[in-house]
Amino acid sequence: MKNSLILFVFLLIHSLSWGQTQSNEDVYLFSSFRDNGQDGLHLAYSLDGYSWKALNDDKSYVTPVIGNTKLMRDPCIIQGPDKTFHMVWTVSWNDKGIGYANSKDLANWSEQQFIPVMAHEPTALNCWAPEIFYDEAKKTYMIYWATTIPGRFPKSEGAGDEKYNHRMYYVTTKDFKTFSDTQLLYDQGFNVIDATIVKNQDEYVMFLKDETRTPPQKNIRIARSNTLTGGYSKPTPPITGAYWAEGPTVAKIGQNWVVYFDKYTNKKMGAVQSADLTNWTDISDKIDFPTGTRHGTIIKVSKSVLNNLMKGK
Repeated sequence: MKNSLILFVFLLIHSLSWGQTQSNEDVYLFSSFRDNGQDGLHLAYSLDGYSWKALNDDKSYVTPVIGNTKLMRDPCIIQGPDKTFHMVWTVSWNDKGIGYANSKDLANWSEQQFIPVMAHEPTALNCWAPEIFYDEAKKTYMIYWATTIPGRFPKSEGAGDEKYNHRMYYVTTKDFKTFSDTQLLYDQGFNVIDATIVKNQDEYVMFLKDETRTPPQKNIRIARSNTLTGGYSKPTPPITGAYWAEGPTVAKIGQNWVVYFDKYTNKKMGAVQSADLTNWTDISDKIDFPTGTRHGTIIKVSKSVLNNLMKGK
């Protein structure tokens, strides 16, 4: 009887301890948009990175109010070292800047700010799919996006859709109030959009969309560099299959890297998985997203952040 009581107490303590540990674990959050991005930011969550559930009854958390056509496409969110969430997005199909807002809880957002990152280029057509990377060593944020400047890269003119011939550009900032001059980030002679960067040990790994239309590519590839702001390699062969894919975002789940993307002509999300960032397996049949999800970004957040969102705070 005494031994049974001791065993019961041990199991009870262990169970309570495990529950406390579980409650402190991070969960996955996915920011996205619907349709053309006219209604704003949508959020979904997942405990395992594969099965996703919409938050807020799949209604928008933020209504876009800036830019030529007031859209909120390609929302990218990261959490800074001060726990503030920073978001950038595409405000219009044709504009010379991007949108920015910040939040402490992902539900209540600051006033929306238009950052005119390409205002110095009189013929620039667009600023698409901006993303943010936090450089821990320099304590600086890098914002990067795709822009077409007609005539700037003549060798690939006419290989994209209509008038577009994109390259990747970037600025840096410490406070989202003052910004560095705009610089070219990636040019390997082809039309490129939708870049996203992760750090793996001492290497920066860029996932990008080859936007070439003629002959058609429309796939996700990888480039690598030893520095964040330049020196990225020529792209690898595609890591996605015989379908058009865009908007990659990346998470490390267990021992595997998972790249999520928008199979936009098929109107559904897809994913590929790798343990070494070299050999990839399609796992699109293993993921489940809310109907209508368009591409965005995945981040990890604390369960307390998720709990507040689920309570409607």
